[in-house]
Amino acid sequence: MKRDFTLHIYLKLINSLSSSGFSFQTFNEYLITPKTKVVILRHDVDKKPENSLAFAQLQFELGIKGVYYFRAKKCSWNEGIIEEIASMGHEIGYHYENMATAKGNIDKAKVDFEMNLAQLRKIVKVSTICMHGSPFSKYDNRDIWKSINYKNFGIIGEPYFDLDFDKTLYLTDTGRTWNARDASIRDKVNSTYNFQFNSTDELISSIDNKKLPNSIMINFHPQRWNDNKLSWLTEKIVQSVKNPIKRIVNSIQT
Repeated sequence: MKRDFTLHIYLKLINSLSSSGFSFQTFNEYLITPKTKVVILRHDVDKKPENSLAFAQLQFELGIKGVYYFRAKKCSWNEGIIEEIASMGHEIGYHYENMATAKGNIDKAKVDFEMNLAQLRKIVKVSTICMHGSPFSKYDNRDIWKSINYKNFGIIGEPYFDLDFDKTLYLTDTGRTWNARDASIRDKVNSTYNFQFNSTDELISSIDNKKLPNSIMINFHPQRWNDNKLSWLTEKIVQSVKNPIKRIVNSIQT
């Protein structure tokens, strides 16, 4: 059986993008000076930060950069790894989940956001943020911005607010597939694009055949990508349990 979501497949994907003429920018770089044919490699470090370090090292060896969003949780926050990834030239951002953490209390959420951002900035420079989907919380973390503006904190961008997804194709591995909207609670966007791939090989085929637009953000959750067979199988089993639950939640909400 051929395994998807391995570092080998990831490298194959990156090489396909490079061979097709795409450049790679961090989110910060894209917001300031976007290139014409470009991919933003975004990594949500939900857990297993050592997997993200492996991604960052591979990219460094290839001479490319991405952006890594860390949660303020023990399962994600590893200061040594954060510093090491930043030292390779990658962007570090805050993967905020303050509304879920504060159980909807906006005042507590504001305090939590500011405190965690300040702690991360003691380690590295931070200019962009990105919400964590918190799929099993009833609170949408983006709701914190209904009463405050993240730009007041020196933040220049948040992907769900500062990218035009009618011009930039959004691809995410949420649900252990590509753009499976029914297997995602909040990691989805409104867009005129309607791409969905059942495997990374299908995605690579579309890249090789020049079927994708010139501006793309790809969201990876590195904990899903494992060469180790036991880790790979564990993640596959966990995801096979979570996806039906997400589909039920989505059906209730719609």
